Parts: sequence; C-alpha cells; structure tokens
Amino acid sequence: MKPLHADLFVFIFFVALILAGFIVFWSIMDMVLLGASLAAILIPVHHRISRYTLPEISAAVVTFAVLFATAIIAGITLLIVSSNVNVLTDMFGTVGTWLNDPATNPLDYGIPISKSNLSSFLAEGTALFVDYQKTLISNLYLILFKMLVLFVSLFSLIRWGEELKMKFTRHVPDVLTGYIRKLSEVTLDTLYVIYYVQIAIAVLTFFIALPVFYLLGYGNIIFYSFLTAFCELIPVLGSSVAFFLVGTYALALGDTRGVFIIFFLGYIIVSCVPEIYARPVLVGRRVKIHPVIMFIGIISGILTMGLAGFVLGPLIIVLIITSYRMYVQERKERGEPSSLSQT
Repeated sequence: MKPLHADLFVFIFFVALILAGFIVFWSIMDMVLLGASLAAILIPVHHRISRYTLPEISAAVVTFAVLFATAIIAGITLLIVSSNVNVLTDMFGTVGTWLNDPATNPLDYGIPISKSNLSSFLAEGTALFVDYQKTLISNLYLILFKMLVLFVSLFSLIRWGEELKMKFTRHVPDVLTGYIRKLSEVTLDTLYVIYYVQIAIAVLTFFIALPVFYLLGYGNIIFYSFLTAFCELIPVLGSSVAFFLVGTYALALGDTRGVFIIFFLGYIIVSCVPEIYARPVLVGRRVKIHPVIMFIGIISGILTMGLAGFVLGPLIIVLIITSYRMYVQERKERGEPSSLSQT
C-alpha cells in the first residue's frame, strides 16, 4: 500500500491540473461545465440504451438527441421572434425616439439609471431581439465553436466520464473516499434539481405573465409572455430583462398605469418572487440548505461566472456545506469535541 503522503501528492497534482485547465480555457469553460452537468444527469439514459448497443453508439444517440432538442427549441424561438419582429421594432423604435429627445431625463421618473446606460441597454436589446440575424452571422464562428465544445464534452463525458471518475478516485487517499462518494451523490442530486427548477420556473413564468400583459392592454399577450419566459430560461438574462424592456416602452409612451402594472405585478410578482423565494426554496429544500444561502449562491454564481455560474454557484455552496456537515458528523461519531455547530 502506498504511503498516505504519496497518495495526497498525486491527488493534489490532479486537482492543480484541473484548476490550471479551468484558468487557461476559461473562455470556453462554460460550455465544458454545461456539457459535464448534462452528461451527469443523462448517464442513466446512456446505461439503458447501452444494454442494446455499443457504448459509443449509445453515447452518440444521447448526444444527438440533445442536439436535436436544442435545434428544435432554437428554431421555434427564432420563428416566434421573426413572426413578431414588427412588435419588437416598434418597441425599440419608440424607446429610442424617447431617449433621443433632449427633454427626456429618466431621473425625473425616479429611474436611477442615466440616459447613456439606457441607450446602451437599448442597443444590446436591439442587437439581441431585432437585429438577431446580423448578430448571429457576426458571431457565427464563435457560436459554432462553442456548440462544438459543448457537444464534444457531452459525448466524451457520457462515454468515458465514469471511467475517468474511477481512474481519478484510485488516486484519492482512503481517508477521502467516503467524502468523494457522498459529494458525488450530492452533486448529481443538485444538478437534477437545478435543471428541473430552471425549466419549471420558466414554464410558470409564462403562465403567470399572461394576466399581467392582458391587464397592460398592449396586445400580443402570448408573445410578451413567451419573451418573458425565454429570458427566464436563459440564466444570464432572467425575466426581469423582459419586464424592464416593456416597462421602459410604457414609460416612453407616457403610460403611467402601464409602468405601475409592469413594476408591481410584473417585476415584483412574476420576476422577483420566483427568483428570491421559489427557486432558492425548491433547490434548498431538496439539498436541505437554507433558501437564503441558496439565493446567495445562485445570484453570486451568475454574477461572477455567467452561464457557468448558473450551475457552479449553487453547486459550490452545496458541496461546501455538505463537506462541513460530514466533517462535524465524523467528529461526533469519533467522540471528538467541536466548537462548531452544524449548519
């Protein structure tokens, strides 16, 4: 049997290499992490299919199924946006005209954002929702490369992920084996609930946004609700982006009633309540962590790491607290005193 210090050296060396890889390839690491998280929850499907065919074919089938589903969702989204591009063009045009008026001062309406910041937001929104074709073409190579990284990562980790895990755990010191096994189970459970809650809240957002846009009275109720749900589905956007856009449009029209509807019913109830209460509670309840801690992990992850932080933020919080609980429990079982109390 190898000395403990030799096992620790190999383990630390592997961890250092992984961290170095994260730093060097950070620009594409969001796609790698997304592929890894999807692979973790799709491996059971791979196991079922691989009973009837080769593992390589099974991994390819699962990967192409995800690719097909992604293409369908993207196609439907582009179709809906292109069918309502006149609505978006009118909205952004009205807001642009309002901002270009020298007499316009957002601070007069109590909006703590300068005109230049609103203009910048308007330009980004126009590029994303109105001039999406130009945006896609200008970023086509980057998008295709990131998609390639995503699906290569997904296929590779579905096919060889468990083998890599076994090889890695061979170098883990015996004292850490129990921790690694427990943390692996918690990681998988957390990933399931993160994706489940994300999709569930996006669907919920669509339905509870319908009465808000009905009361607003601008028509296109289904489209506005879809736009809100789409923004909610994308972690780095969130439904608040859609409500901020429509609220600014109402402000440009001089519709004070519409602004109040968007702020109190749209932003606070439809956007903030799910993000501040529903998501942290649903995720935290599954992993037995206080919703406030989960909220900090979710928001901090997105703010600091973007798309990757959507998964990494809450996952890191869960792993830290779970590790601490395991440490406290182990000390209790050994009868060692501890001045720390369990979280």
